[in-house]
Amino acid sequence: MRILGVDPGTRVVGYGLVDRGEAGFTYVECGVIRLAESDPMPARLLTLAGELSAIIHEYRPAVVALETAFHGVNASSALKLGQARGAVMLIAAQHQLELAEYAPALVKRAVVGHGRATKQEVQIRIQRLCRLSREPTSDAADALALALCHAQLGGRVDLSARTARRPR
Repeated sequence: MRILGVDPGTRVVGYGLVDRGEAGFTYVECGVIRLAESDPMPARLLTLAGELSAIIHEYRPAVVALETAFHGVNASSALKLGQARGAVMLIAAQHQLELAEYAPALVKRAVVGHGRATKQEVQIRIQRLCRLSREPTSDAADALALALCHAQLGGRVDLSARTARRPR
């Protein structure tokens, strides 16, 4: 099964693709979609939708892995991120793709081994796991981490009730 991880944003959107098979996973591709800051938000979301649709047409994933909304950011940032997440969800639905959402700490734990990993730790671990010649950008690494989290956990556990905290 091919998995597309997407790290949404309003300026830079990371994407990463892996194939999950019986023997584990295989790296396919990763990169970023850059959205012009000078464009109004509707134009940025349209660009995001078009670029993501092109990636889906080219690579034909079966599922999109996305981070759940997180708290602790200011209201304006949360609203903008929510708009980008909504655009990703819409494109997934238009292409009839399954959508899986994972808490940020769960993604970090699945990839790095603990839920408080730094961006740098995620990048280094993704580079090693995917056998990349160089460290991916933080946005592409986060997207690959989402795809790998789904490759490890998707369909095998009920994540809707699972929290990012460790058992006491």
